[in-house]
Amino acid sequence: MKKELVVVIDFGGQYNQLVARRVRECNVYCEIYSYKVDLEKIKAMNPKGIILTGGPDSCYREGAATCDPALFELGIPVLGLCYGAQLMNHVLGGQVKRATVREYGKAELKVNTSSPLFEGVPEESVCWMSHFDYIARIAPGFEIVATTKDCPVAADQCVEKKLYGIQFHPEVLHTQYGAKMLYNFVRNICGCKGDWRMDAFVEEQVKAIREKVGTGKVLCALSGGVDSSVAAVLLSKAIGNQLTCVFVDHGLLRKNEGDEVEAIFGSEGNYELNFIRVNAQQRFYVKLAGASEPETKRKIIGEEFIRVFEEEAKKIGAVDFLVQGTIYPDIVESGLGGESAVIKSHHNVGGLPDCVEFKEIIEPLRDLFKDEVRQVGLELGIPETLVFRQPFPGPGLGVRIVGEVTEEKVRIVQEADAIYREEIANAGLERSINQYFAALTNMRSVGVMGDERTYDYAVALRAVNTIDFMTAEASEIPWPVLRKVTSRIINEVGHVNRVLYDITSKPPGTIELE
Repeated sequence: MKKELVVVIDFGGQYNQLVARRVRECNVYCEIYSYKVDLEKIKAMNPKGIILTGGPDSCYREGAATCDPALFELGIPVLGLCYGAQLMNHVLGGQVKRATVREYGKAELKVNTSSPLFEGVPEESVCWMSHFDYIARIAPGFEIVATTKDCPVAADQCVEKKLYGIQFHPEVLHTQYGAKMLYNFVRNICGCKGDWRMDAFVEEQVKAIREKVGTGKVLCALSGGVDSSVAAVLLSKAIGNQLTCVFVDHGLLRKNEGDEVEAIFGSEGNYELNFIRVNAQQRFYVKLAGASEPETKRKIIGEEFIRVFEEEAKKIGAVDFLVQGTIYPDIVESGLGGESAVIKSHHNVGGLPDCVEFKEIIEPLRDLFKDEVRQVGLELGIPETLVFRQPFPGPGLGVRIVGEVTEEKVRIVQEADAIYREEIANAGLERSINQYFAALTNMRSVGVMGDERTYDYAVALRAVNTIDFMTAEASEIPWPVLRKVTSRIINEVGHVNRVLYDITSKPPGTIELE
């Protein structure tokens, strides 16, 4: 799919994915590359613009992350953000120094509205700062176009060379007009028309898949999650019953979820594909018996899933292609995209074991962020209940049960979670909370029910709001909702006598319990 391109050069900033997502929200395609990538490769991509991200380094330090000065002589518009702005000024003859105190958090911003970067932006607004160093002297040919109380160079520019630097972070929601600033850069300064649309993406992918597959057989490991479901429907639209989907129900799904997935994709559903459901619940429970350490449980679940999938694949016979629901954050977080640290290795980056014979892997969503995947799902006519379903970990309830996993514990957390989700929906809160679920702690405590002593489990409720799932804050669910959820769980779910609400942010906690 030929499209306009803006390149994000990553210097290890925590918001690199967010920068790319914000660019794509302007209907402009964007990819992330390490600062170590050769300049000739960047030139060969023929980008319409280049964005330099933030990073933890000090650009004046020996051995610091840097870039080829020729980058700024290409005639391609460049926008430096935070470290990127400092590096641009440093390389081009300015001076960057250590600040006496770190500037972190919200700051009152004053901008020169004559700058093309701040067209349509009020003279005063709020921005988000996060830096130890500051630009003490701007590079020759630059002018200052924004300031804050503690930052004399909040933004500068060299319009003649199409170079722009912003010390704060326009990509985060805390910067009031950050989206407008980025829009001004990619659409106005870079001259992008905005040809990155999900309807066009679907059309192009369907055509490309048909050409690649021809008359071959395609196999898809369908989890029922958003990514694999959208990938399956996209393939179904392209090649129909040449596609076979294997859905492994490992007994660690949410209540009734296996039946819901089968209702959508099975013989009674609306999609032309061969659907195989494997009920392997007891097999997984046996394998998990006695395992309590989180990583051990993850490995057991992951390996057993592969074994079941392999067995089913062999029954199908020769398969030409394997479909994976890999998305762009999987690539970046696995260390295959930018310069950020490996956050977690994703099982679907690099393929399943070689003993499943296939010619090639098809990853139709590998260029998309999660919100774009959801847009594709809507374009394909997938029900909103599936497209906007809550994120769910690959090991399922295995990492929402602290300690050993048993069939009884799975039943408890399934019932408690179903009640929680039902009451969140009844209160109209499901779209205002990014992720929420019930988990089972390994704590048992004394309680009183029906004038009798109990010694039962505590259920923990979790609800967070987040931009990118790298950081998160606990949601402030109204007390009447929490009270009703608590009452229902204790009265309707056996062996639970206590309900807790987890208000831990990420960091220091994680969104999942394990």
